[in-house]
Amino acid sequence: MPGQRATGGLIVALMLAGCASATKVSEPAAPATPAVAKLDMNGRWMLSAPNAPSCGMNFEAAPGAYEGAIRPEGGCPGNFFMSRHWTLAQGQLTISDHKNEMLGQLTLSGARFAGKSTAGTPVTLARAVQLQ
Repeated sequence: MPGQRATGGLIVALMLAGCASATKVSEPAAPATPAVAKLDMNGRWMLSAPNAPSCGMNFEAAPGAYEGAIRPEGGCPGNFFMSRHWTLAQGQLTISDHKNEMLGQLTLSGARFAGKSTAGTPVTLARAVQLQ
């Protein structure tokens, strides 16, 4: 009789384990993060704004990095002459000054960036064309 109780108890335990696994709620899948284009920001870019002269900006970063330094050439519209740092995350380029205060945010659109300065001025940033 004790053997039958043990066997019966084992069967009940196995059945309950089966029910538990059948009713287990699966965890929601992690949301997919949008892929960030592998864009080499190193080199000379031209920053433009309406009714203002364009200026050259030299972007520098370690290979594969999504942040780095900026060396503006001067004559940049608005406060962009104070640009010193850039960060690229999910297609958004943020340009900051030496105090790490944001000067503008631009969105990747094709081969260029378009956005606004913190003052609301529309700006574009495109790779400078090199003449051969």
